[in-house]
Amino acid sequence: MSIRKYSQSDYNQLLEIYSTSKLDELKYENTNFELLPLDKDEIRLAQIYESDIYVYGTKYVVGFCAYSGSEIRALFVHPNYRGKGIGVSLLEFMLSNIIGTATLYVAASNHPAIKLYQKYGFKIISEFKTTYNRKAVLANKMEQLPVYG
Repeated sequence: MSIRKYSQSDYNQLLEIYSTSKLDELKYENTNFELLPLDKDEIRLAQIYESDIYVYGTKYVVGFCAYSGSEIRALFVHPNYRGKGIGVSLLEFMLSNIIGTATLYVAASNHPAIKLYQKYGFKIISEFKTTYNRKAVLANKMEQLPVYG
C-alpha cells in the first residue's frame, strides 16, 4: 500500500471512507449526530476538492487526507483498517509537504485525535463553537509549533 494523488476514480471509495468514519470524530459528544454524507455536504466537499487530496491504498483506498496551503482539512481511515499506522502515515505525509505552520480543526471532545496531534507538536490555540449537520459542536484550532533542537 502507498500514498498517491487522488483520482476521480477514487470518488466512491472516498465517500465510503468518509461515511464510515465521520461520526467517529463526534462520538465523544453528548449529542447524537446524524451523518451528512460528503456528497450532500456542499461546503465540506468544496473545501476538500479545493485541497490537495491524497489516498492510501493501491486498487482499494482505505484512507485519505486533504490539505490546502498549511491547513489540514481531512484525515480519514476506514474503521476496518485503523490501528495499522495508516493515519500516522497520512499525517506525516501532509506535514512533510506543508510549508509554514500547519493548522487543523478538531472537535474539542475528540481526545484521541488531539493526543495524536500533540505528539506531532500541535498545540490548541483557540476554542470555538461550530456546527455539524445543524447541531452545535465545540471545536479546537490547533497549530504545529516549530521544534527547535
